[in-house]
Amino acid sequence: MGYLSLFLTAFAAATLLPAYSEVLLGAMVNQGYSLFWLWFWATAGNTLGSVVNGIIGRQVDRFKNKRWFPVSELQLHKARNRFNRYGQWSLLLGWLPIGGDALTLVGGIMRVPWLNFVILVAIGKGARYGFVIWAVLEASARFSGAE
Repeated sequence: MGYLSLFLTAFAAATLLPAYSEVLLGAMVNQGYSLFWLWFWATAGNTLGSVVNGIIGRQVDRFKNKRWFPVSELQLHKARNRFNRYGQWSLLLGWLPIGGDALTLVGGIMRVPWLNFVILVAIGKGARYGFVIWAVLEASARFSGAE
């Protein structure tokens, strides 16, 4: 049940829902769970959540002229131009707490090929979760007096 909770929290954290998977991951690191599986399920859930953002992004053109649509044509144009400056490589930064979700949304708008999208997003998110695990283990070692 722990891995499933982590997967779902990481998935939600990659969408526009308010969730903080790093907190749950950090709490689970020293509870006897496999560090590999913690990293794997957090990365998988967060990457899949970003794929949902990409799918939504691919639908933007269908809705951009609706009155209820929250983004103006000018904002979409600016987002496309910024994304084009760095291209699909900017998806490596999809893990950022501010702007990362928007990058994956714009990656969908720009129709980055799915294989490239998933690989780049997964690399960035995997690196972030690897860092979180390392930081928690390092802090635990320091506070326990072991070095």
